[in-house]
Amino acid sequence: MNIILLGPPGAGKGTQAALLVKKYGIPQISTGDMLRAAVQAQSPMGIEAKKHMNAGGLVPDNVVIGIVRERLGEDDCQDGFILDGFPRTGPQADSLKQVLAELGKTLDSVISLQVDTDALVVRLTGRRTCTDCGKGFHLQFDPPAEDGKCSSCGGELMQRDDDTEATIRNRMKVYQQQTAPLEDYYRKEGLLVVVDGMGDISTVKQTILAALQDC
Repeated sequence: MNIILLGPPGAGKGTQAALLVKKYGIPQISTGDMLRAAVQAQSPMGIEAKKHMNAGGLVPDNVVIGIVRERLGEDDCQDGFILDGFPRTGPQADSLKQVLAELGKTLDSVISLQVDTDALVVRLTGRRTCTDCGKGFHLQFDPPAEDGKCSSCGGELMQRDDDTEATIRNRMKVYQQQTAPLEDYYRKEGLLVVVDGMGDISTVKQTILAALQDC
């Protein structure tokens, strides 16, 4: 099962990907994970990526595509994969299609999680993380027993710098401009499945699994 998960920041891609990993026994692959692993392994593409990262610049598409190719060619991807956060643009989607063809693979489905912008603001601005143990909380949906303190270890809770409302709304604009057009791209390919991401985790999971049964 070869799957792409689309959706704006906070839509629940990571949560649903983890559930799909358990269901199908295939790896979740994110762009960040791939870059870090390639740099650590000092692969040719990883070395090239590190040059740009050390210089504070964006890693060029051709390097990212090379790293994706390396990753999808590894043994644990033989039975499938879940791409999370890639591709982000039409040109990246074109390159991915070429890479998959070279590897003798095809996509089975592209799941797009739809979430209202205002709901995303609530989801993300309410997130807090313990600075000591890393446990996550949500001020509305999973609040700590004591304000500002981790219920597990008593550590201080912090909010990510990019979880402010202004930053979130800007990230949504960027997503709509760059990544949302991929829906049309994969709709034309007959691969797109639009899923309402506003429900609870279990409901969204069941909707995705029902869609994948038809693949």
